[in-house]
Parts: sequence; structure tokens; C-alpha cells
Amino acid sequence: MSLNVKNKAFAVKDTKINTNKGDSYYKNLFKKMSKRLDELESQESLNDINMKDVIESEGINRRDFMKWASATTAALMLPAMFTPLVAKATELMNRVPVIWIELQDCAGNTEALLRSSAPKIDNLIFDVLSLEFHETIMAASGAGAEAQLEDAIKTFKGSYLLFVEGSIPTGMHGNYGTIGASGETFENHLKRLSKDAGAIVAVGSCATFGGIPAASPNPTKAVGVMDLIKGKPLINIPSCPANPANMVGVILHYILTGSIPELDSLLRPKFAFGNRIHDNCERRAHFDAGEFVEEWGDIGAKNNFCLYKMGCKGPMTFNNCSIIRYNEGTSWPVGVGRGCIGCSEPDFWDKYAYARPMANAHIKAPTGGVEKTVDEFGLELLSVAAVGIGVHAITSALVGKKSNEEDKKEKE
Repeated sequence: MSLNVKNKAFAVKDTKINTNKGDSYYKNLFKKMSKRLDELESQESLNDINMKDVIESEGINRRDFMKWASATTAALMLPAMFTPLVAKATELMNRVPVIWIELQDCAGNTEALLRSSAPKIDNLIFDVLSLEFHETIMAASGAGAEAQLEDAIKTFKGSYLLFVEGSIPTGMHGNYGTIGASGETFENHLKRLSKDAGAIVAVGSCATFGGIPAASPNPTKAVGVMDLIKGKPLINIPSCPANPANMVGVILHYILTGSIPELDSLLRPKFAFGNRIHDNCERRAHFDAGEFVEEWGDIGAKNNFCLYKMGCKGPMTFNNCSIIRYNEGTSWPVGVGRGCIGCSEPDFWDKYAYARPMANAHIKAPTGGVEKTVDEFGLELLSVAAVGIGVHAITSALVGKKSNEEDKKEKE
């Protein structure tokens, strides 16, 4: 299979979707996306796997597929009129070459894609993608695998999407992590592959911000991709592990527009990380009412009260876990009674893996007030905002307690 890598359909541009534009903007955007998809459709597919065949083999009918396309369109902050284009883009996934490398990691993000008892469409999309290289799932090994990687880099020069999983050890001249017979360090490996990539997608907390390998005392001097790669289109999809739905959203945006999605100051796509978990949490009403779990197993825990006092970091974590969830969309940490540990934030292990509320921790990390984005508040306001959240929680608790006492008196 061959691909004309100079085709404009694969040129990464800086255009961004603005959801505040009027009808004329979206009409023009619709035309541009339609044209791009037509160009992709005219090209030769990179594999013989058809999306329609894949979903049918899993017992997913057309109606369910279109429901998924509609939900994905909304998640991408596009009007409903774009649903047919999103569906078509999904069927053209086999026109996009992807190279996936694993560095200092546990392969948890890959496992999130593979460990599915009843695959969702988000997972199935990765069956259709032209995955040119992935150490964990490919059949080739050793010299054969290295030859396949070099061939992919050469064939799809300038057009492939480079997915990076895992942090990069920079200590001891990078020799904490090497790859291949030549002993190429992870750092040099990443830089070499990034040079000819059309865009780079850092997947998971380790690849984005260093993750657990970078936790104090960080013996390998682990860093994220953004610390080493400059001047290239780069998207961060943090979380431990990253949700497949967010990976798919980035790929679909790339297919539809030839550009990376709108990002926040931490290079995270706003469609996935534009709001805090707290703002869409199923237990938010209990927070506002001052109803908290005080001890594991107490009456509050049995009634799904807010977990803030037990250390939940939802008020200072930007992610869409509470909306798209995990395990085929059935649940998420807070949903099973465990507070959020802020795994989509920088230095989450050192700063957020703390047993009690951040208002008691006296540390700084990116956050914002209620219904605010990380960019609106900036990275220096956590200490103020965390205290504010704590005061709000305490005030709500007092109001709730007073209300309960008044109810008791009325009953007496």
C-alpha cells in the first residue's frame, strides 16, 4: 500500500474550532470537512479492515453506531449537523497511519484498549486504524520489528500520527531506558520519530507530565513528551489510564480537519479536559448541601455522599471521567465510592495522592473555581482556590447541619 504523503488532506494546520461562531461559520466548516473527507476517501486505504464489517461482527447495528456518532459529535463541541461527517470520518480511519511507541510505562493505556469484555465503538476504532507499529500487540519482534518501524517512518514521512505512551528518563544521559540492538535511548528514540511525525499524541499521565516515574525523588529524572519536543503539533491526553474515547476524539478531529483540536495551557484538548470533574459529578448536589462521607463505611458512604473530606480531588481536576466513564461506560472511581486522585494533572502522585482535602494540604497545583477552566484561573491560584473550596465545603456542612437540626425540632 502507498500513500501520497504530500496530499493536502494530511497537512497539519493551526485552524481551530470555535463553538461561539455563528451559522455561517459552521456552514463553511461543514464544507471544508466534507471536502477533506472526500479527498481521504479517494485515497487508497492502508489496510483491508472495514469499519462496517467490524461493528457488525460485534453485533452493533447501524442505529447504535449513529447514536455513538451523535454523542461523539457533541463531545467534540460540534453541532448535530456534523454527525454524518463524524460517522464518515470513522469509516475512513484506515487512511491514517499511526506509529505507537512505549517508553517508561506499564502499558496501562494500551491495556485500556485491549481489556474489554464487550468492546465499545471507541475500542473498535483501533482495529480499523492503520497501526503501522506497536511493540505490545505486533507479531514481529527484534530485527523484524525494527525494520518495520523504519519502513513506516520512511513511507509515511511527515504524515503519520505518533502516539507516545510512557515517560522519558533523562538521567544518566538517558541510559535508564534504551531500545533496540543499537541501545538507542528513549530520549533519542522519541526525538528521532517526532521529527517526521505529522502530529504527536502523548497518551497517559506518564507521557504527558512524567506520571508515577517522575514522582519524588524521581531517580531516573523522568519527564513528559512536552518537556523534550518543541515546535511540533503536540496533544496531551493525560489520565492513568487515558480513556479510549478521548484518544478517538483527537484522531477524529485530525481526520475531519487536518489539524489538532483546541488545547488548554497544558496542551490538553478542551473538548475532554475543559471542565472539572467536580462540575459534572453525580455527588455534586451532596457537596453543595454539605453532606459528606466522614469515615469509610459510615451512613454518608452508604448514601453516596460527597467524598471531598475523604480526599477526593474532583474540585481541582480537569477531566471528563464523570461523563464518559470507564469499563464500557458503566462506572468511574467516584461512582464506586473512591475519590478522584487527580491523575490528569501534573505531578499528580506527589501533589494529589493525598488522603484528605487539598485545602488541608498547603500545596499548589493547577485548578480553578466552580465552573471555571484551568486557563481562566491560571496555574498559580490553587492555594487561594483550594482554600475557597474548603471554606465552601465547611460552610455547606454547617448549613446542612443546621438544617438537619431544624428538621429534627419540627418533628419533635
